[in-house]
Amino acid sequence: MNGWKRALALVLALMTWMPLTVAMADDDVEISFEDTSGIILEENVYDNVVWNFPVDLSDMDPELVRLANKKVLLPEDFIPDPLVTMKARKEDSEGNNTNGGVKKVSSDEMKLQEECAQHLVEMFDTALEEGITLYLKSAYRSYRTQKTMYYNRLENNNGVDDGWVAMPGSSDHQTGLGCDVVPRAWRERPMNGDMGKEKECIWMAENCHRFGFILRYPEDKQDVTEINYEPWHMRYVGVPVATYIMENGLCLEEFQDQLQAAIAEFLQNGGRRSLVEDYIIKTDAD
Repeated sequence: MNGWKRALALVLALMTWMPLTVAMADDDVEISFEDTSGIILEENVYDNVVWNFPVDLSDMDPELVRLANKKVLLPEDFIPDPLVTMKARKEDSEGNNTNGGVKKVSSDEMKLQEECAQHLVEMFDTALEEGITLYLKSAYRSYRTQKTMYYNRLENNNGVDDGWVAMPGSSDHQTGLGCDVVPRAWRERPMNGDMGKEKECIWMAENCHRFGFILRYPEDKQDVTEINYEPWHMRYVGVPVATYIMENGLCLEEFQDQLQAAIAEFLQNGGRRSLVEDYIIKTDAD
């Protein structure tokens, strides 16, 4: 259920269950509320089966919450659709974005899934209005590109996977929903966790959910994501999901754990599988 519907349900519940004592003296009205126990808020129900999860099915898109990591690999032929090319931002004399582009680190072609791209532009524009300048450094990568990067990293690191480059199939970049966004001062510098101290990254961590993005690899979740802290890596999941994840201090893996548990409960209670089929994570073992 949408947030405004929940608020309306609460107001109606209060009006129904709370005895009011009203004493009018001139224009003053005093209202006292008695015990509110027993109030039951309206729930999200599908075919008489409760969907017991903070984010409603109608507020999620299975493609946007798609997981890619070492345990859940993307197929070699997976390509997000539609992919759009990110334009380099052009401005008029007043600094307005005239072509829907973003500031980029280089002139290299970068692509993102279309909805993600649109919201990234919105985030960049809003950041600029608030005195924050962001640069897009990396976007979609194909399986083949990721494979090349991964094995080059191994070769240059004595065969050790140090958590800085994801193995092919496990890269968030292959979803077309993950991108690297950096401050001006870090456009040419090797990226590391110290970037998180920059005002631009602090702004992103505090505001990215407003535009449907999450910090994909938080500092305190490295044992869960198995990826080093990356304050530059934004991942688009949609505003309702991003808000829930960021406000509750989760990573995408933890969100998916909760979601899969809710799906299992929904099905156990007789929920229609077709409603949740696309959200169910399948691994090679399934």
